[in-house]
Amino acid sequence: MTDLDTLAAAARNSKAWPFEEAKRLAKRFGGSAPDRPVLFETGYGPSGLPHIGTFNEVLRTTMVRRAFEALMGWRPQDGKTRLIAFSDDMDGLRKVPDNIPNPQLLADNLGKPLSRIPNPFDTDDESFAAHNNALLQRFLDQYGFDYEFIAASDKYNSGEFDEALRTVLRQNDAILDIMLPTLREERRTTYSPILPISPTTGRVLQVPVEILDADAGMIAFTDEDGSRVEQSALGGNAKCQWKVDWAMRWVALGVDYEMYGKDLTDSGVQSGRIAKVLGGAKPEGLIYEMFLDEKGEKISKSKGNGLSIEDWLTYGSEESLAFYIYREPRKAKNLHLGLVPRAVDEYWQFRGNYPTQELDKQLGNPVHHIHNGDVPTKTLPLNYGLLLNLVSLPGLQDKEVAWKFVKRYAPEATPESDPELDTLIGLAVNYARDFVVPGLKRRAPVGHEVDALKDLDAKLGALDPGTSAEDIQNIVFEVGKAYPFESLRHWFQALYETLLGSRQGPRMGSFIALYGVEESRKLIAEALASA
Repeated sequence: MTDLDTLAAAARNSKAWPFEEAKRLAKRFGGSAPDRPVLFETGYGPSGLPHIGTFNEVLRTTMVRRAFEALMGWRPQDGKTRLIAFSDDMDGLRKVPDNIPNPQLLADNLGKPLSRIPNPFDTDDESFAAHNNALLQRFLDQYGFDYEFIAASDKYNSGEFDEALRTVLRQNDAILDIMLPTLREERRTTYSPILPISPTTGRVLQVPVEILDADAGMIAFTDEDGSRVEQSALGGNAKCQWKVDWAMRWVALGVDYEMYGKDLTDSGVQSGRIAKVLGGAKPEGLIYEMFLDEKGEKISKSKGNGLSIEDWLTYGSEESLAFYIYREPRKAKNLHLGLVPRAVDEYWQFRGNYPTQELDKQLGNPVHHIHNGDVPTKTLPLNYGLLLNLVSLPGLQDKEVAWKFVKRYAPEATPESDPELDTLIGLAVNYARDFVVPGLKRRAPVGHEVDALKDLDAKLGALDPGTSAEDIQNIVFEVGKAYPFESLRHWFQALYETLLGSRQGPRMGSFIALYGVEESRKLIAEALASA
């Protein structure tokens, strides 16, 4: 590992986006270390289940956190930074989510804080929010994130937010001056920075609020039954409107860094102005672009065009997902399963390059940020794309069968000594079975393709058993050059289409060495028989 001073010096010159973010954050403190832990935050709405967006935000924030520590010359174990995963479980439930058991139970409690709605699941959690909060924590623990969980309900109900709420009440008019111009006319008549909770129905109310005594926290409002209510806004009897809540939380907790999606850009501006009114400052933070589906449309839970983390991890490694998420956060990117093979192979390519790179190049390498500088040195004897071509062949959609071919190609590899390769073979089998094999259709060779295949077959038949993949590749090249193909690319495309049933394929020398010369000759024989 590089010593801390050398790493910090290199970090100051790095253009990698986590270090650019870290440098912006350092300017917040004038370049010197603050006398308290630097606080990073990610937010979560517990009306739904954790998803790939949750993973994305916590992962990217963690990358910035670690980059900041490196920039400051700190170690993660020094405890000079904190990451909070904050759950806004005081938010009122607006609609019943899809795929929830006992939906009527939730329908009967619409409008109530998520933390005060009965748990519809068959678990011991005391509320709907508690169940989802527990899922969030298990989700984050599963992927090894270092974080502290905070629920809004705990802060509101315990009174820890009371002083911040008093400040909101004192600055009620100033906040209205910020927010009212951004609202539709009909919304302005009901808007209030503070949302009281009805003492009769328990619902979060969107009603005008009169400030009776800001220091005492007393407010007045019209309840759902038309009666005038005077009650404290403290101790969990009210919550802040969402943009006010965001600002209040930044100030009350002392948040220094929080990134968010481009769809929240305007909200971030307004919450930043409110934070200033409350006596604090907006955190630093990256505004990242949103993911798009394979049609280029914005991913939406209501559309159902999203991709779950479980979907990706059925076909690709966690590191490959982290690699894809790392790249170009300010650029809108497609997110669909067709991206998995390339992401897996590019991750391993960057990982393979890392040990021989100079430190400045290492800091710009995505794997540095995926592994926080502790990058594994193990490499693979073959890539995911080549594995896909192997396990897409008839009878090979089985990990144990695939291993027999892999061992012939890389005799030193075993499932026990190469667990990452073993996992990758299983993932490739899944991907081939679900996405590759259904679309394969071998065509018959035509014209000079027939003669070229016969020539290739003859040359393969004359090879010694131990011929290397590189030497086989040279033979494939020589055969292609001997026939009137428009280009070698057309020769290889012919091989892919007639032998593998695909328009794209692997480096043929590596494939033949992996699959076996005799087995490859059988593919050629089948292709020639169809001509």
